[in-house]
Amino acid sequence: MNRLRNPRWRFAAVLATAVTLAAVLVGASQVGAGDDTATEPLAAATTEHTATAEPSPFVGIEQRGAALGSPNAPVTLVEYADLQCPYCAQWARDALPTLVEDYVRQGKLRIVFSGMAFIGPDSDKALRTAIAAGQQNHLWEIVHGLYARQGPENAGWVTDELVVGVAAATGLDGEKLQKARLESSVDQELERAAGAAQVAGITSTPAFQVGPTGGRLDVVRVDSLGPEGIRPAIEAVLAR
Repeated sequence: MNRLRNPRWRFAAVLATAVTLAAVLVGASQVGAGDDTATEPLAAATTEHTATAEPSPFVGIEQRGAALGSPNAPVTLVEYADLQCPYCAQWARDALPTLVEDYVRQGKLRIVFSGMAFIGPDSDKALRTAIAAGQQNHLWEIVHGLYARQGPENAGWVTDELVVGVAAATGLDGEKLQKARLESSVDQELERAAGAAQVAGITSTPAFQVGPTGGRLDVVRVDSLGPEGIRPAIEAVLAR
């Protein structure tokens, strides 16, 4: 789990010093403001992926900015994530496709991506790229592509060439996307997302809020990065 150091969402060298595997796995379950530990071990997320992204699981699903799914869905799930975070990538691989098929496509759930950029420069570049794509209603494909190509933290893996390749796979103009991520509207969205995370008390990634669409969203602590970790919270709201 990647932890935040202060409200400006910056910290130096997360996992830069040697830590034991056990400490990393325990940290993977600490979401929100609490320090709950996992009830069962989580498989470590790898940061080595092939250059070819898997097919998008979002074909045919409505996107509006950072939101995936119908705006009339009864439940909203907000995902707080840093695109360099390996556990965020693991959740996107292990949990998200099932949630999309079981809830989003059924009109029961909308998912909102709330990006954070605290690990380092690659986090900022990746998040800006995603936000810029969101202005064209293609954020989720770009996020999917970046996770599929995620490299080691702060290794300079978010290159212009990578962005162009991810954009091309989505049908977007990579060069225009690179220019768009420097616009003031992207800066404003970065500030909004950071503020929302601070208000929610988010101290680690990935982190989640779930609640009725248009109503109060509560931070959900998960003990698994698979769909079973978040499913009970979604079902509880649906049952109201």
